[in-house]
Amino acid sequence: MSDIPLEDFTAEVESYLAEHYPRVRRGTQQRFVWGEGSDEVRVFQEPDPDAEADALPAIRAWRAGLWQAGLGWITGPTEYGGRGLPGGYQRAFERVSRGFEVPGDGSLTVSLGMIAPTILAHGSEEQKRHYLPKMFSGELISCQLFSEPGAGSDLASLSCKAVRDEDGWRLTGQKVWTSGAHLADIGEIICRTADEPRHRNLTAFLVDMHAPGVQVRPLRQMTGGASFNEVFLDDVPVPDSARLDEEGNGWKVALTTLANERGAMGASSFGGAGILSTERLAGLIRHAGMADDPVVRRAFGELLVHLRAARYTQQVMGARAKAGDAPGPEVALNKIALSDNMARLGSFVAEVLGPKAVADTGEWGSYAWTSVILGAPGYRLGGGTDEVLKNTIAQRVLGLPRAR
Repeated sequence: MSDIPLEDFTAEVESYLAEHYPRVRRGTQQRFVWGEGSDEVRVFQEPDPDAEADALPAIRAWRAGLWQAGLGWITGPTEYGGRGLPGGYQRAFERVSRGFEVPGDGSLTVSLGMIAPTILAHGSEEQKRHYLPKMFSGELISCQLFSEPGAGSDLASLSCKAVRDEDGWRLTGQKVWTSGAHLADIGEIICRTADEPRHRNLTAFLVDMHAPGVQVRPLRQMTGGASFNEVFLDDVPVPDSARLDEEGNGWKVALTTLANERGAMGASSFGGAGILSTERLAGLIRHAGMADDPVVRRAFGELLVHLRAARYTQQVMGARAKAGDAPGPEVALNKIALSDNMARLGSFVAEVLGPKAVADTGEWGSYAWTSVILGAPGYRLGGGTDEVLKNTIAQRVLGLPRAR
């Protein structure tokens, strides 16, 4: 139980943020107005590399300050530097912080939402005490090195190898679609450490992304951005102390990370102030002169129903996570809802815009949707394909037999 009343904790957060960051000015958080401000809409954040690098020191300083103030890991175990408070205290922190101009954790989603929970679940005591404080304080940023050119959805068939030597392990292979690899200090990687049997021949490691033999290259997407990377590993040395869990338990480690990934991705499946904003979509319909078209109105209504259903599903999953329950296989529902909603959104916008979606005339709110139409299909692949996740739900949630 908490040893500090929630109202006292909220006042503590308010005091710290007021001392270090300016408040959001009154009137700057206005409702969306068609034609005002930037019309950029993206399904993937694709920041300019220089701007992203320039923003990183402020993000690290934000995390360092929170850590020193006892606010860096509010729900984390006290033995690893956390505050040990219930999930309601984290929500209170988030609510208060929205009133201040803070750098936020946007670049740390993989690090804090996926890799840190995996280390907490599978790391040795020494690894937990070494890595977790550095990750939550912003000293270390991490990435996820799972997918390969020949092993995406079928992750168990990966070919990146880890071979034992007298000093630990040597890693050789290639990973792909790695978010944030160009910013990361460490990476959670799954490697083949033995021949068959399948699923028991994989081992997880934490690899130094600055080590000799590690090369990160950006991947240019058809949206024009480069938010993902491919990573090449050429005989990279990794000590055995950087191994996560036991040798051969890499598949179990990977499932933990993937469950957290799907939960994080699914959290955006119900929309909000961004690309799934009701106001923005309604403005698009009115601007296109289709507000009275019964077919468009019906399609818009159906889209909103799916978004609302996904919101409720995500809230149930989120409540379980905040209560301390580890994400289970049912979290795949969030990810499927996200990819379905993105596909619906892309199709709907394309129908409303017509040729304006492919010809940039400079008209506000038209061609800007192209990145959504081109990027939406990627959600059917990232974090596990829809087909794989539906099998997971069928077998591990509904208890259905495997097809023969």
